[in-house]
Amino acid sequence: MGPRRIVCLTEETTEWLYLLGEEDRIVGISGYTVRPRRARAEKPRVSAFLEGRIDRIVALEPDLVIGFSDLQAALADQLIREGLNVLVTNQRSVAQIIATLRLVASMVGAGKRADDWIAACERRHREIAAAAAAWRRRPRVYFEEWDEPMISAIEWVSELVAIAGGQDVFPELARRKLGRDRVVADALEPARRCPDVIMGSWCGKKFRPDRVAARPGWAEVPAVRDGRLHEIKSCDILQPGPAALTDGLEQLHALLAAWVLANAAG
Repeated sequence: MGPRRIVCLTEETTEWLYLLGEEDRIVGISGYTVRPRRARAEKPRVSAFLEGRIDRIVALEPDLVIGFSDLQAALADQLIREGLNVLVTNQRSVAQIIATLRLVASMVGAGKRADDWIAACERRHREIAAAAAAWRRRPRVYFEEWDEPMISAIEWVSELVAIAGGQDVFPELARRKLGRDRVVADALEPARRCPDVIMGSWCGKKFRPDRVAARPGWAEVPAVRDGRLHEIKSCDILQPGPAALTDGLEQLHALLAAWVLANAAG
């Protein structure tokens, strides 16, 4: 049967359990949850990202609390000290995201449904990669997940950019697990790497293309010159779960395909 009462400290687990038809197991969610939208009306919100309402979580009597990343270590520690079972995953790549989806599905007895969903997802990834392989040139992409300081794409985003048909201009930073290790120290370095497209997802804060374009020394960056600065919402790309593998990737591919079409016409 697996855990019957689950608190999800981040959105991706909530989305996944809904997709699997196991939403009745969820007794508490993150206040940042927007996928699926109905979860906000159906489930009590008991946490932010770094902090949670410990008293409310304990009162829900969960069999299991599921969180994500080292950033929730302190919150997890508090819950463990309250005697709760806590699982914190630390997926950073596409392969690790898929492995985590399988793990959670296995815990609720939904392995077959997970396998079917993942197979369809991976099939779509292959279709997108094949379409992009026909392009004469892969656009160079600077993906920024925070602005002050500038933080470049985490590993799964960099991998999704590649599947979508682009080239991450900071591939060496993508392999670094922690945000502080992906800081772009030199504000002119992204400009020097001449991205054709700039994408921003500022961890829940609205991306401001005008502010990026106005950075000193960035006026002649191809993406700035051509007006190719785009936002992908954090809930669609920076959650290491279903959304990034589906909607996030589709948005990346559409934006890059638009650049390819414009340049072919030109």
